[in-house]
Formats: sequence, C-alpha cells, structure tokens
Amino acid sequence: MFNVIPGNPGELHRYLITRFLASGVAISLLVGALVYYWESWRVEMRAFELAVVSAKHFDSPAMRKLLAAGGQADHPELADQLEKSRFIGIRVFDLSGKVLMEAWGSGEATNLRSSVQAHRHDFPIPGKYHNNWLTSDGGDFVQVVIPLLDSMNLAVAYFEGIYRPDAGTLYARKHQARGAALTSITAVISALFLLYPILLYPILLYPILLGLTRRSLSLSKSLLDSNLELLQSLGSAIAKRDSDTDTHNYRVTLYAVRLAEAMELNRDNIESLIIGAFLHDVGKIGIPDQILLKPGRLTAEEFEIMKRHVVFGGEIIQDSTWLKRARDVVLFHHEKFDGSGYPHGAHGKDIPLGARLFAVVDVFDALMSKRPYKEPLFVEDSLRILRDGAGKHFDSDVVSIFETIATALYGEIGLADKSDLQAALKTIIGKYF
Repeated sequence: MFNVIPGNPGELHRYLITRFLASGVAISLLVGALVYYWESWRVEMRAFELAVVSAKHFDSPAMRKLLAAGGQADHPELADQLEKSRFIGIRVFDLSGKVLMEAWGSGEATNLRSSVQAHRHDFPIPGKYHNNWLTSDGGDFVQVVIPLLDSMNLAVAYFEGIYRPDAGTLYARKHQARGAALTSITAVISALFLLYPILLYPILLYPILLGLTRRSLSLSKSLLDSNLELLQSLGSAIAKRDSDTDTHNYRVTLYAVRLAEAMELNRDNIESLIIGAFLHDVGKIGIPDQILLKPGRLTAEEFEIMKRHVVFGGEIIQDSTWLKRARDVVLFHHEKFDGSGYPHGAHGKDIPLGARLFAVVDVFDALMSKRPYKEPLFVEDSLRILRDGAGKHFDSDVVSIFETIATALYGEIGLADKSDLQAALKTIIGKYF
C-alpha cells in the first residue's frame, strides 16, 4: 500500500542516483520530442501558407470555368506556379478525387511522383486542410491539400502541393531535437555531479527520510485504524438495533471475502466488498422501530417502508470518501438476478458483481442461523435453496462457485465464536488494507 524507502544508506544512495538519472532521461526524451514536433509543425505551416497563395490562381472566373469543364491535364500555368513557390509538384482534383490537372518539376520530382500518386489521402472539408510527410530517395517532403472554394464557400475542387523544405530547415528538424535532448541530459548529469557530495554521504540524509517515512506510515495507519473502527462500530450498532448479534456482519464479511478470492476478484474489489459487507444494512438506522422490531409478518405498506433501508444506507455513506466504497453492496444487495428485486429492479449483470456475490452469502448465513422464528438449516438444504434461486434471485455462476467451498467455509466460519471471527477479520483486514 505504501512506497517505503530502501532499507540502508547504500541502497538509498543507489536508489536516489537511479531515480535522478531515470528522470533526466525521461525529461531529455520529452524535450527532444517537443522540439522535433515543433520544427515539423513550422514546416507544415509553411507548406500550408504556400498552398493558400497558390490556390488564389484558381479564383478567377476563367479558372473556375475550366475546373467545371473537367480541367486541362497539361494546364501550362501550373508550371508557372511551380516556379513561384517551393512546390515540386502540384495537382488539382475534382470532388470525386479524380486528377483534373497536374504539373511536376524536374530532378527528384520524377521519382517522387510515383510515391505521391500511390498515397491516398483525405480531402478536407471547407475550413480544414490535410498534410503529411513523405519520404522519397532519402528526402523528406510535405504533402498539403486544401479545398478550392466558390463564392458561397463551397468546395469545387482540391489543390495539392508537394513541398520540399530547404536543407537548413530539414537539418533543424532532425538535429535540433537531438541537440535539445543532449543538452537536457547534459544538464541533468551536471546537476548530479553538483549534488553528488550530498548523495555520496546518504547516511546524513537517510535518518531524515526514514523518520519522515515512518511518520507518514504511522499517520496513514492511524487513519486506517480509525476508519476500520468506524466501520465496525456502525455495523455493530445496526446489528444491536435490529435485535440481532453483530456476528452476522463478521460472518457474511468473511464468507464474502473467501468467495471473492475463489472468484479471483482483484484487490480493490475485495477491499470495497469488505466495507460493503460490514455495512450492508446500515440504512436500517432510518427505519422506525415499530416496523424494524415488529415480531410478526410485515404488511405490504410496512414492507415498502422497510425496503427504503437500502436507499437510506446509500445516503448515510455517500459523504464519506472511504465509506462510499461500500455503495455497490449497500444499494444493490437486495436486487435479484431476474429483475424482481429492489430498489431499482436491476437485472442480471447490471447488478454490480460485489452485490451479486454478497446476496448469495447473506442468504446462506440467514438460512444457517438460528432466529426467534426458525431453526438453522443443514448446509445441503441451504445450498439446495440457493440452487433453486439460481438465475432468478441469484447469479448462477456465483452460486456454482460458492457450492464448491460452502461446506468448508461453514465449518470454519459459521461455527466460530465472536472472538475467533474478530481475529479472522483482523487477519483479512491486515492482508488487504
């Protein structure tokens, strides 16, 4: 649960240097990446600006008419656009993506042309543009595409330019990032040398860190103990008010944890389950005594009031960061797999797994416990009732797994006295919290 510092000064020495260097490498890589992307973005913006300027050539009525007529593959004025810009290739597409006209420079443009034609790109909507980097014969180029708009700002065609950055720009893009990363790691190593006299004698620093860590651990443990005491106090209080013993809370919590382990739930889920199991009926605090303590059968109206205890429970725990982890069990442990439960009528896997799991052990413990109005059942009779309820009241998968461990669990937990249950719960708490 806690990160503890190394156990001796030598380990602390290595720990600090390793962490320092690891952080320096991470920072250097981040700086290098940021510089690289910044330089790339600058080149892309330059290509976009050139494309906007070149696209103005197509704003004249004559050019719009030419585009509407299907273009002219060897339109001579495109060559002039190549001279005026740093584009080494220009293409114009219709709205379907068909090339209407194009022009290419000499030299590497001949080899690049096949790479560009093989690359299918997006055609952006008005107000957007598309660009990407291409590599051909060891050179890097930017392909930029913008829409050509009419007077109504509707796209009538698309302009594509292939931009060749100058050698200085490409050098800056590739090498400034490397230089920035090297500068950062050099600064980190220099700082390490400056701090090394301190790190060389960690015995001076170690007692301070150890003391602070122990103090932090002590405060954290004290807070955890307080939360656990609150948990047990609330659970015991409602058990006393419900004319029951609080051993029920201990048993169902231990049953639930062992079932969760058999189902291979993760640590966080089991921690929440422990809190929820102990507080599952905390909302009964809000139920009037004449209903909660009524010895006979409840009327329909009284049962509707009794059902509200799950909602009351949710309200009681919702303002506590630690206790509200019990929400799934507190609010949903009376839901049924077929949707006939309360308070929400949740169905199947919509019921949180912790609540589906807890419903099985809660009913099992009730069946196996002596009450003023009934004697305890045998294990096999209780399991038969659970099987009969599988798919209706309970999740069949949960019942199947519980059947494999129920008899052993009852012998270990169901027959234990309060002191043994408290000791077992303390062990569970130590394991998970």
